[in-house]
Amino acid sequence: MAATFTNLHEAILYFSDPDRCLEFIATLRWPNGPICPRCDCNKNIAFINTRKLWRCRACQKQFSVKVGTIFEESPIALDKWCVAAWLIGNCKSGVSSCEVARDLGVTQKTAWFMLHRIRRAIRTGTFAKLSGEVDESSIGGKARNMHKSKREDSITGTGGKDKTIVMGMVERGREVRAFVVDNRRKKQLQKDIREHVEAGSAIFSDELKSYGGLGTDYRHAVINHAVEYANGNVHTNTMENFWPLLNRGLHGTYNSVEPFQKYIDEQAFRYNTRDELNDPERFQAVLSQIAGKRLTYKELTGKQEGTALP
Repeated sequence: MAATFTNLHEAILYFSDPDRCLEFIATLRWPNGPICPRCDCNKNIAFINTRKLWRCRACQKQFSVKVGTIFEESPIALDKWCVAAWLIGNCKSGVSSCEVARDLGVTQKTAWFMLHRIRRAIRTGTFAKLSGEVDESSIGGKARNMHKSKREDSITGTGGKDKTIVMGMVERGREVRAFVVDNRRKKQLQKDIREHVEAGSAIFSDELKSYGGLGTDYRHAVINHAVEYANGNVHTNTMENFWPLLNRGLHGTYNSVEPFQKYIDEQAFRYNTRDELNDPERFQAVLSQIAGKRLTYKELTGKQEGTALP
């Protein structure tokens, strides 16, 4: 569905009409007409205008546009959901739950839950293998703010004291992928590389010893950062450009990140769509992925056995 707004102000005015908001989301979810989320029937579906529900004559069940989506069982109006989706999709350093709570007139707890449900929607489930740059980064507090005993361990060594190790891969001109890993050891990093990078493709890394031996399966080139940052097309600058964006969100916007991977996925979504989509298109990309990704509060907080997010 083509957007008729170009910025957040126009979008808020557009969605102030509940019927227009409902139609917009329904069209994004069902471009070829409503489909019953209970029996998958796409025929004999009647719209009940007085209740803003659809009725499936095949299974005799009624359903709303929220059923089977991240909005399910949410009392929050769709226009507020749209504003939250716009903010998380387009704010380059992310948006905090406290700010969303003030903007939408909801509690911080509600805003936090809303943002995590949207993060679930924009997460990509499967990946095709790629080629390009690999790098890793320690995410955590700055060494100068640490106690002397922790500062020395953070500056030296392979892991970083009390820091989280994030592995990143990017194919130039395409997408970036980043995820939490246990350590920087060769066994860990090379296992992830072989899982995500196509065998025989070109791969660029820094001089970390854990990348040694990749030349048997890849066209592996190394850049020594102690000497230079680039040698022709051999560099990791593309991946290095992603880490500051991630850090600005983690240090400048969010005070606590749990589960950590969801915040990485959020930044990766914005980074991967930065050139090909504008703000309204990115907003629609978020809303087009709401189906089949319901997230309950018990699941998010780990109170529902066996369903805690990684």
